[in-house]
Amino acid sequence: MRNLLFILLALIFFNCQPKTDLPIKISLNKNWYFKGVDTLKWQKASIPGNVFTDLLSHKIIKNPFIKTNEDSVQWVSKKDWEYKTSFTLTEEILNKKNIELKFDGLDTYASIYINDSLLGSTNNAFRTWSFNIKKNVKPENELKVIFKNFDEIETKKEQKNPYKLPEGKRVYTRKAQFQYGWDWGPKLNGIGIWKDVSIDAWDNYKIENIYIKKNSITDSLANISVYIEDKVSNIGFVKYYVYVNDVLQPVHPEKPEIPIIIKNPKIWWTHNLGEPYLYDIKVVVKKNDVILDSISSKYGIRDIKLINEKDSIGESFYFKLNGKPIYIKGANYIPQNSFQNNVTNQHYIKLISDAVDANMNMLRVWGGGIYENDIFYDLCDKKGILVWQDFMFACAMYPGDSEFLANVKEEAEQQVKRLRNHASIALWCGNNENSEGWKRWGWQANRTSTEKEEIWSDYLAVFDSILPNIVHQNSTTNYWETSPKYGRGNPKYKTEGDAHDWWIWHDAYPFEHLQNNVPRFMSEFGFQSFPSYEVINYINQKDSIILQNVAIKSHQKHTRGFQLIDEYMARDYKIPANDEDYVYVSQLLQAKGIVMGIEAQRRAKPYNMGTLFWQLNDCWPAISWSSIDYFGNWKALHYKAKKAYENVLISTVASKYDYDTYIINDSFKELNDTLQLKIIDFYGKEIWSNSKVITIQPNSSEKIYHIPQVDIYKAGYVYLIEFGKSKSTYFFDKPKNLALPKGEIQQKIKKTKEGIQIILKSDVLQKDVFLFSKQEGYFSDNYFDLIPNQEKIIFFNSHKNEEVDFKIKSLNQLNY
Repeated sequence: MRNLLFILLALIFFNCQPKTDLPIKISLNKNWYFKGVDTLKWQKASIPGNVFTDLLSHKIIKNPFIKTNEDSVQWVSKKDWEYKTSFTLTEEILNKKNIELKFDGLDTYASIYINDSLLGSTNNAFRTWSFNIKKNVKPENELKVIFKNFDEIETKKEQKNPYKLPEGKRVYTRKAQFQYGWDWGPKLNGIGIWKDVSIDAWDNYKIENIYIKKNSITDSLANISVYIEDKVSNIGFVKYYVYVNDVLQPVHPEKPEIPIIIKNPKIWWTHNLGEPYLYDIKVVVKKNDVILDSISSKYGIRDIKLINEKDSIGESFYFKLNGKPIYIKGANYIPQNSFQNNVTNQHYIKLISDAVDANMNMLRVWGGGIYENDIFYDLCDKKGILVWQDFMFACAMYPGDSEFLANVKEEAEQQVKRLRNHASIALWCGNNENSEGWKRWGWQANRTSTEKEEIWSDYLAVFDSILPNIVHQNSTTNYWETSPKYGRGNPKYKTEGDAHDWWIWHDAYPFEHLQNNVPRFMSEFGFQSFPSYEVINYINQKDSIILQNVAIKSHQKHTRGFQLIDEYMARDYKIPANDEDYVYVSQLLQAKGIVMGIEAQRRAKPYNMGTLFWQLNDCWPAISWSSIDYFGNWKALHYKAKKAYENVLISTVASKYDYDTYIINDSFKELNDTLQLKIIDFYGKEIWSNSKVITIQPNSSEKIYHIPQVDIYKAGYVYLIEFGKSKSTYFFDKPKNLALPKGEIQQKIKKTKEGIQIILKSDVLQKDVFLFSKQEGYFSDNYFDLIPNQEKIIFFNSHKNEEVDFKIKSLNQLNY
């Protein structure tokens, strides 16, 4: 009886299942082999991947990330390479009316053969490539991809052009430009199948993509439209079913443009201002009762606008989110690895989480890298981070022949359509520093007027015509032609648009320059430091910190990098006697300079409405501008940026006669609390104090107190300011001039649910306390000032939750 009941229930269940005629998708990432066209035997390959990592996995080359091995692998990019696989297709797939081979990314010049028949060739690593293989396939198939090296093709294109373009032959190839070498990255020019390979098979219907367009938003109503792009053949009328959070909306037959009304919508905000709420939107397409295809997307209802308007000062540059001006805080993002296939989902999760933890609300995807994987944007949507998205053009002038322009147009259209539904996408920017380079880097020298006109005309064809038109036709996102609007040689860089201020570092201006030269929006500025001890030891393959060798030198890609770090350090710090301490102080130096800039820019609100420092991360182990090193370790800059990017910031600066204290409030709430001020000496003795209740307006920067400049403060005193939960420590002189006393740091350690709790205390002020350990994990705070006779509680978080063995440094303890 029980068996009979089971059979009856099973029949009912299967009869209730909807009938389908869905497209079939199969992955072709398995069973690949590679070899040099004229060298090596066939070897196993990994897809997605590239020839460097395949060679490395077979120990044919040395790891280019350690020692000076980068130099020994340059031959790889100069050869032609071949990849092949075999695959079987079932009768069900072979009987489908349409069978399509799809490459999500080929890097870059490839010819594709199936069963010895040429399907076509590719010339753009940023495009997806699809081929109709219905007539080519059979039950057993061989797929072959032959890659031509870049150098030969680029040389021919350069020779064909009547003039040489800045900056070199890389401009002719549509691929990640940083792979040709940058002042923070190696020259490792990848070749290979760098994204997924698949086969799509269907009969009469397939959804290509959907476009969820925001029409209007109010507190009570969101009006959006869902546009469906599909492939249809001889199918007649179909019906479109749209579900919002699993609730079916009114059905729209025969109409691929579907209006959706959401009452009392939950609005998407950046994480520091509200909840980044995402709706689930699903489209199901049916013919009668047969499901033909479906597609799902997360969608944040929000309105984001770039406000770029003439004003009494010059021209504004700020973002309005849901009708409110917001202050942007963040960093520039580069690819996380020179070999993209080595970047895992966990890498993305950690890095975006690190940005959120540091109170950032925007990342700029820099134009010399890649259009990032979907997970990057998914995480930014989910975690409430806006994305400034560059098109992939950087620091060069590009050709303008018809073939190149058509290639760029297809690339841009594919990428804009892929990313347009993401709530995080705030801006599309045409290029990084191309216009500035042309106007002030000497690129026009020794050229005829005709040549200059033609090069600039080609620039305008891409960045003033093709790209903005594609953005406007396929999305509601704002477009910005070039970053920065003006180079730093033009005085308008401070009054109009966005700015890259490289007077510091490249021109060796003192950090104080940033306090007196604030632009409307700072989209790039930065300073280098050494990475963690872990990264340095990895480069050297040693257990002790050694900086004076060719291995470390090969991982510093800026020609004056070491000189500039030394020069700036001598201005603000005493130069330590040993390499380990030098690394530590280099990070303090970087953090000091960048935080000075951040605070100056935030104090100038609303004149300035954003700051993005260069750069968030590294693509390999390096001495660079990053705040997080290659192994994911937070440098001093990231810890101190976390404080400088808090919604409520207390900032003190020396003016002509006074020390002026500001409170910056990025929230939309009025703040009312007690302001507490105190000056103490380095042993904790109180010299002066005051307090009063004050009110801070929403979304504002206000000067709330000042004390006169007194010389006695400088050497041995510290200014402590508190307002609510916000705290600030201000020193009256440069670190090298402070009379920091010697003293012990007492430690108490115990296990808790939050991790290993560490309690620190000292009888004297300890400046920039740094905790470090060889154990895997991270400290909840670091590079902080330990106030005399006050306990500081931090946590060491690790997966193992075991006893932590750590060491401590502070500026007080260094030897010179």
